[in-house]
Amino acid sequence: MRFAVGERDFEVDGRPVRLLSGALHYFRVHEAQWGHRLAMLRAMGLNCVETYVPWNWHEPRPGEVRDVGALGRFLDAAGAAGLWAIVRPGPYICAEWENGGLPAWLTGALGRRVRTRDAAFLRAVDGWWEVLLPQVVARQCDRGGPVVLVQVENEYGSYGSDAAYLAHLAGRLRGLGVTVPLCTSDGAEDHMLTGGSVPGVLATVNFGAGARAAFAALRRHRARGPLMCMEFWCGWFAHWGRTGVPRAARDAAEALREVLECGASVNVYMAHGGTSFGGWAGANRAGEVQDGALLPTVTSYDYGAPVDERGRPTEKFWRMREVLARFAEGPLPAVPEPEPVVAGPLEVALSGWLSADAVVAALGDPEVCAGVPPTFEELGVDRGVVRYRVAVPGPRAAYPLRVSGLRDLATVYVDGVRAGVLTEDEPVLAGPVAGPAEVELWAESLGRVNYGPRLGEAKGITGGVLHERQYLHGVRAQGLRLAVLDGAAGAAAVAGLGFGAPAAGARGLHRGTVTVPVGGVGDAVLELEGWTRGFAWVGGFPVGRYWSAGPQRGLFVPGPVLREGVNEVLVLELEGPEGADGAAGAPRLVP
Repeated sequence: MRFAVGERDFEVDGRPVRLLSGALHYFRVHEAQWGHRLAMLRAMGLNCVETYVPWNWHEPRPGEVRDVGALGRFLDAAGAAGLWAIVRPGPYICAEWENGGLPAWLTGALGRRVRTRDAAFLRAVDGWWEVLLPQVVARQCDRGGPVVLVQVENEYGSYGSDAAYLAHLAGRLRGLGVTVPLCTSDGAEDHMLTGGSVPGVLATVNFGAGARAAFAALRRHRARGPLMCMEFWCGWFAHWGRTGVPRAARDAAEALREVLECGASVNVYMAHGGTSFGGWAGANRAGEVQDGALLPTVTSYDYGAPVDERGRPTEKFWRMREVLARFAEGPLPAVPEPEPVVAGPLEVALSGWLSADAVVAALGDPEVCAGVPPTFEELGVDRGVVRYRVAVPGPRAAYPLRVSGLRDLATVYVDGVRAGVLTEDEPVLAGPVAGPAEVELWAESLGRVNYGPRLGEAKGITGGVLHERQYLHGVRAQGLRLAVLDGAAGAAAVAGLGFGAPAAGARGLHRGTVTVPVGGVGDAVLELEGWTRGFAWVGGFPVGRYWSAGPQRGLFVPGPVLREGVNEVLVLELEGPEGADGAAGAPRLVP
């Protein structure tokens, strides 16, 4: 099959076609549920699926590339479901994903040189693509596979204007064997289309409404070629501590209708959002130019999508299905039955607890001592926490203790007593500290920025710890990476630890089990009533970050990670129980 860009339409073997695509990220859906979710997209009336590729998920540490074959398996599943595929391999993806998909070990070293023609950055991208792209090249439509379109970068016009960088990426894709059409995608504004488009490469636009105006902007830059909305935003994502306003199903469906009445192709973003498992959710910056307060994104990437986080059709699904049916070739497939749910509620029986200090001592990386606090990036911590320890010399009077360049949050202990929580916006401890004293700062990354000019900023203490105006030196730092608790390796590491008596909600690592009855395996939600902030694992699978700040309540647990009988549950609580009485209930799984 030959897929091409014509004067006004996409063409398959010379026949005009329209791409009716939906976004579904393979890394946000358990692999055992890909088939169900892809069938949901087909039943909605779509003929194509789109996915990003997160570089940092596949190469979390330099040279440690893991499971690039997941992309190939997903594309095979898409083809088996009767869908074409659009691949957006970055290197930057945004996607409300940690660091926009760029590895922290790379942005930590290069800073603002990323996403430019910088030679070191291009070498890294070239090396990564040499490993990744065979998964795409072998599955292009002219080789019998589903891939019909590959994107160059992502919304680059919202970030930069380095035409040489974009030209290098386009040339590299071609050089590595991509023969299907290439495209770019940008906001429907002149400066974005100017900065993000590439001569000779199809330009597409992203928007949530106002299709006619958006396509008019595109035509000012490209008089010929198919019209396409690469991201039709049918909903939106949520931030911790903020309540969003969901988009009405009728409004989204009518906006989609306008796109299609313009004769355009579309990619519904998101058709099914899934979940940012394992603490991979990113963060944004507030303000018109994304340079304000940090806004960390919740674990759920439900997005208000037509297929919800658990794979069920919503009202938006049915209304969009009605719109898409008018443009589909033939009758739409039947809607798949929903996935089974767990037989619950099932309480987690907590069996042991280990203090945060003991966890870091047992599972953390080696402690280092430096003149100034090392950042997460310098310590090799992508997702996790860092314990900083520093001495206030004495004797000296009580002065304010301040952290400059804190990202994003630190719980402070003075001589072993909790003294408060510092943030980027409130970096001064409420009470003064006299010397001598031993200070511990447990720093957390709440998600690296995934969009805007502050992409790639470092985490941890990026400045220093000051007592009055004086920097404190001789800082000891020890990182705890979340990945050490993942899978079978994590279970083995935990098995050797000396857990004490259970202490529900206390700061530290909690171990427990939940017993699923015969025939009772299915999707579930992990509830942690009274717990404050941390991460959870079920059956070795990292279900993500929880936080009492809301709006998300509970963590989605895919049915395939559970088994009949006993399942291990781990909870890493970083703050301690909320509420004046310090009470927390036992975790539980609910349908």
